[in-house]
Amino acid sequence: MATSNPAFSRNAAFGAPGALASTKVLSPTELQDLYNAPAAGAQDTDRMSYEDTIAKTTLSFALLLVAAAASWFLTPSMIFLPILGAIVGLVLGLVNTFKKEPSPALILAYAGAEGLFVGGISVIFEQLYPGVVVQAVLATLVVVGVTLALFANGKIRASKKATKVFMIAMVGYLVFSLVNFGLVAFGALDSPFGLRSAEFMGIPLGLIIGVLAVIMAAYSLVLDFDFIQRGVNNRAPRKFGWSGAFGIMVTVVWLYVELLRIFAIVRD
Repeated sequence: MATSNPAFSRNAAFGAPGALASTKVLSPTELQDLYNAPAAGAQDTDRMSYEDTIAKTTLSFALLLVAAAASWFLTPSMIFLPILGAIVGLVLGLVNTFKKEPSPALILAYAGAEGLFVGGISVIFEQLYPGVVVQAVLATLVVVGVTLALFANGKIRASKKATKVFMIAMVGYLVFSLVNFGLVAFGALDSPFGLRSAEFMGIPLGLIIGVLAVIMAAYSLVLDFDFIQRGVNNRAPRKFGWSGAFGIMVTVVWLYVELLRIFAIVRD
């Protein structure tokens, strides 16, 4: 299946089922010994598991939230914090994405940087549009929760065709975002939302693009869950649980920022 996250696709552990499977044939005695042995966890087997990946993801988000809380209180007097967080987060995000093996230290550093960015822009948006942060947080939790529930129940799955469409849409979205950022940065547009403030048939363009971006982020979550499932089924090394945590964190931050911007545009 075509993939969109190099952090997963560059590792055989997240490939087709059986990519890392052993071909050794066990004797009846060995099978009986395995059956009688106590259940082993991720620490005992040094293999990736859902529980271990959840623990790593929780730790990453905990650090992100701590950094976000600090940035929330410090940004009004230190306006450079969200900018610093965005720059450092971008650099670390690229490094973590293209590393063949995950680095817990770099992934946690990314979580801290993204926390500075998220907390900083959140307090700025909250000052301009009171209540918008609570709306964005609740909407993010709903999207993540619904997507996870549907995936766990087998209602939605990643497919080769859908992933190709997702990739094409992502390229278009990135091009639009870069053009829009350039126009705003160089003063070609007065609105802080740039082209997103323009209207199409009476509807803000930012609202239309934002909804499409949320749909793409939801599908990106499906890809993240699918890759983690493949890693567990292929008995990937335990360290790749950090890759799963990193992928989910990137997607959730993107989803939150898009929802925050959507509610701000609607309020505006």
